[in-house]
Amino acid sequence: MTIKILIADDHHVVRRGLIFFLKTQKDIEVIGEAKNGQEALEMTKTLNPDLVLMDLDMPIMDGIEATKQIKAILPNMKIMILTSFSDQDHVIPAIEAGASGYQLKDIEPDELVRTIKRMLAGENQLHPKATTHLLSHLTNKNREIKQPIDDLTKRELDVLLEIAKGKSNKEIASSLFITEKTVKTHVSNVLAKLNLQDRTQAALFAVKNGLMEN
Repeated sequence: MTIKILIADDHHVVRRGLIFFLKTQKDIEVIGEAKNGQEALEMTKTLNPDLVLMDLDMPIMDGIEATKQIKAILPNMKIMILTSFSDQDHVIPAIEAGASGYQLKDIEPDELVRTIKRMLAGENQLHPKATTHLLSHLTNKNREIKQPIDDLTKRELDVLLEIAKGKSNKEIASSLFITEKTVKTHVSNVLAKLNLQDRTQAALFAVKNGLMEN
């Protein structure tokens, strides 16, 4: 089966070079070339390629916006970013826009063909630098997501741990050197903040969230 490719790059020499090489591949056909993101969008809608090789830094409409708009209209379209930029400010927006692949222009021609074929087989093809940025971004994003337990004060967390140990309010008061009335207030706050019904649920929450290991 012949793979139909659309190339989008504002540099004529780059486009010509890609076309020249890809034409040597018997199972690949370049069906169009775009000089900017706007042309890439229009030509993708008209020609319906199997894959778009998309540059990022282009006039009129850049590759990220073009990718976003293409994916909005054709969600299953495969788009591989082929660029000189490997920094996080380009990688993350491109992946978030819907690109399935991200490669640098210094890629070996034969490797480019392999990544194209793997992408069409359903694999995401990211340059190692792009993968590093993506993993770093996801890790930071997960850290930014606030958990209910983050709302607990240090003392409320202490009380939760004591509840998980099966202690009564009187025993908690003794352990933490506070009054039973204060313990009751902390218990109420813990249940309300964690949206739990009773002490049993609170104990289960502590175990499920690994608090008992601390």
